[in-house]
Amino acid sequence: MSVEPYREITFDKDGDGPPGQASALAALARQGVGDLVLFAHGWNNSPSGATRLCSDFFAPFPGLLAPGTEMGYAGVIWPSMMFTDEPVPDFRALVTVLPEKEPVIGRLTELLDAAPAEEAAFAEFGALLRELTDVDAESVAVREPVPEFLVGDPVQVCALFTAALEDSPEEGFFGEGLKKYWKGAKEALRQATYYVMKKRAGQVGEHGLGPLLGEVARSAPGLRVHLVGHSMGARLVAYALRGLPAGARPVASVTLLQGAFSHYAFAARLPHDPGRSGSLRDLQNRVRGPVVACYSRHDTALGVMYPLASRLANDSESLLGTDDPRWGAIGHDGVQAVPGTAGLSIAEALRAGVPGVGCVSVDAAEVVRSHSDICRPELAEVVVSASRTGR
Repeated sequence: MSVEPYREITFDKDGDGPPGQASALAALARQGVGDLVLFAHGWNNSPSGATRLCSDFFAPFPGLLAPGTEMGYAGVIWPSMMFTDEPVPDFRALVTVLPEKEPVIGRLTELLDAAPAEEAAFAEFGALLRELTDVDAESVAVREPVPEFLVGDPVQVCALFTAALEDSPEEGFFGEGLKKYWKGAKEALRQATYYVMKKRAGQVGEHGLGPLLGEVARSAPGLRVHLVGHSMGARLVAYALRGLPAGARPVASVTLLQGAFSHYAFAARLPHDPGRSGSLRDLQNRVRGPVVACYSRHDTALGVMYPLASRLANDSESLLGTDDPRWGAIGHDGVQAVPGTAGLSIAEALRAGVPGVGCVSVDAAEVVRSHSDICRPELAEVVVSASRTGR
């Protein structure tokens, strides 16, 4: 590990963790630590890879801190997954995080390997995706909305994903052989597991990390906690705000790096549906300092695939469109529909610092060139600026 003192916090898929984790963090305060940066990794990391990511991300911090600052560090390790990008992907690796779905995952892998050019195979593939994600197509109308790709026509969905991956126009695309669409089927499976991880990240944040931070606040009320999350880990730390016990305010700042959740999450009213609010409405008020969302237009995972998979409307004719703001990610264009949100470039944030309270959107495109491009000293400096611990 590149920094000390460092602690690792682990949760299972339900947000449960081993006893004593809150006490271990609170003990840092008794050792003189005044500020604790807690980093949550994204959805595509093995536990060992997540630890390495924490080490790489934290490495610049000691050189950025003001003299006399006693900083502690912690990594949140939660069960996401690790895909390989081989020509025939080993999606059986999913069994490590979804062991109860092993028969389903095995059959999905067989279909992707064989790539049969029959419509019936795509129908089976679609049914298996719904089983993997626990989505019952017949009861979608009365349950939490799910992405259309899980309940739409499987051939059309896989064709649309293939077109998006190849940056191809939809027109004339469906006349080609069905076998080609298994490339899109691979992405559909990736997005289906993304959907499972999306729900899991919220569960771990709200029912795991939030209550744990409440315990830390009771034992070490002076410890200032700075939450940082990447991708789905940004969703995890944001949902931890919803899980804080009433009256607990241990969180001094939040920094979301390429956050893989809605840019309207903190909104009191959705622009396209004023009668509804974001899932984290006004929870930025539970943070003593700023909630900073770093975003980049170079993040094609959030700029193209996130809105494609998150679309809820049965509007397959425009499924490839990414200009509909309803489906935008906070890591693609920052916090939206929250009055008073400050907007800065990364250069402005580094030169003058970020505001001390409220929502802040930082355009990090100058340094963040892809979804996982977060181990940058400039982003570490943004976190330090938000924490008010910098030189």
